[in-house]
Amino acid sequence: MTATLAGSPELKHRKILGMRVDATSYEDATNRIAHWAANGESRYVCCSNVHMVMEAHDSAEFQQVVNGASLVTADGVPLVWALKALKVPDVSRVYGPTLTMHVCERAARDGLPVALYGGTPESLEAFAAVLRERYPSIQLPCLIAPPFRPLTPEEDEAYTRQIVDSGARVVMVGIGCPKQERWMAAHAGRIPAVMLGIGAAFDFHSGRVRQAPGTVQRLGLEWLFRLIMEPRRLWKRYAKHNPRFVGLFLRQLLGSRTP
Repeated sequence: MTATLAGSPELKHRKILGMRVDATSYEDATNRIAHWAANGESRYVCCSNVHMVMEAHDSAEFQQVVNGASLVTADGVPLVWALKALKVPDVSRVYGPTLTMHVCERAARDGLPVALYGGTPESLEAFAAVLRERYPSIQLPCLIAPPFRPLTPEEDEAYTRQIVDSGARVVMVGIGCPKQERWMAAHAGRIPAVMLGIGAAFDFHSGRVRQAPGTVQRLGLEWLFRLIMEPRRLWKRYAKHNPRFVGLFLRQLLGSRTP
């Protein structure tokens, strides 16, 4: 459910193939996250793209997970275009890796401890080094690289306790969609922090994985850049989701304009 912040206007949003996407900005999203974190509220934030929309379209359970977030940003440029087509004014992209740095800068300034969950031990240490260099006052009391397999209940409880005991008020979760969104939803109410699903941001900011150039991102072709960089891992995802998204959204758009 979209959460209204005192003193801020209510977020405009639309359902894109049944999944909610909020019209926010880096400033607005950062302010909301910092406010919730300072109050020790247990919330989660999703940064959505076409992949997430299609995963939600294909799974009612996952759609409920995303729609239950406190904030769902338009991470992908095609979703910005979709919101504009659905008559939402003043829409801007709120890209997960960039939002990550906005939130970390604010957390350092406000003294909000940040936990990192995901990736490998090497990627976490590399990203933590970047954050400490850029924001010397940032507190990173908890870095967890969980195994690349389903956790046992005992492992999950141990990691959850580690995050809670660290005093973290923001948790950056980088274990990929849809796994990270399900993890955040499952830990809502268990971890007194704002959990932010950020995908590959750890690797992007540490330089382990190349980000698409700004021009490519603005053209909505980041998916093509990533496909070229990681064809074996990503081709099935894009071949399955992208054409269906275009067709299904056009059907939704035409239906919304039918008298």
